[in-house]
Amino acid sequence: MGAYSLSGKRVWVAGHRGMVGSAIARRLEREGSEVVVASRAELDLKNQAQVAAWVEKTKPQAVFLAAAKVGGILANDSYPADFLYDNLMIEANVIEASFRTGVEKLLFLGSSCIYPKFAEQPIVEDSLLTGALEPTNEWYAVAKIAGIKLAQAYRKQHGCDFIAAMPTNLYGPGDNFNLSSSHVMPALIRKAHEAKLRGDKEIVMWGTGTPRREFLHVDDCADACVHLMKAYSNFGHVNVGSGEDITIMELTQLVCEVVGFEGALVHDLTKPDGTPRKLMSADKIRGLGWKPSIGLRDGLAATYEWFKAHAA
Repeated sequence: MGAYSLSGKRVWVAGHRGMVGSAIARRLEREGSEVVVASRAELDLKNQAQVAAWVEKTKPQAVFLAAAKVGGILANDSYPADFLYDNLMIEANVIEASFRTGVEKLLFLGSSCIYPKFAEQPIVEDSLLTGALEPTNEWYAVAKIAGIKLAQAYRKQHGCDFIAAMPTNLYGPGDNFNLSSSHVMPALIRKAHEAKLRGDKEIVMWGTGTPRREFLHVDDCADACVHLMKAYSNFGHVNVGSGEDITIMELTQLVCEVVGFEGALVHDLTKPDGTPRKLMSADKIRGLGWKPSIGLRDGLAATYEWFKAHAA
């Protein structure tokens, strides 16, 4: 299949209120697409009959499946049934309804937690299902692996042009800054901001600070997703990342600089570190002609401004 044009197409962004979905919707404005969305009140993606009826009525030509139940280590560990059931239902309903109504192209968005806990670094796409998962978020990971396999199965059995992309750790406008359920970057931004306001002498960070993580601005992720939708049509999923990583300690220091917090950093060693390193290989997407354009410091500064305007 050749290049796919989004121009003039009716494009459903499922999960448009989330950080990734909203970034994809913003990015599609530059493609001349007609973006269609449904609020949670209008459409429960876990309800098969509702999804089938809505897709039949709306008839999108392309679908970005960015809807998911998401959260950090704590949330995954506390609500395993919700993370597995909700995500299985969402992806199964959207993918099946897209097939039934003849959607031309669909992109399923996964997560880098699909890879084995001790996968070789940088993690290539072929590492999928070669080892055990990180136990703290295996429920979410299993659901996301099922989503990739579902897209592949519909391609294999029905010839659907369904593809899958695996973003790395994302950050940016629209992130979740709730400390009980957020990922590391927004949690650090909020912690540093509140510590600065209170005039604290120190902030506490979880674990040793030695794990390495890769971060990508959500607008870069959205740009990559649009690029894949237009340029990629194949069985295998594609990593979407920056190809670079830093330690949690370095990240914390960078956040403190951007926020202007000048106190000390203290480690809470009773808290888990999670996976020692998680860097995804960016070779495949680079080979498809895409690379990110937003540097970490610039992206952090912009995200902090968004946080102060919307979340703080």
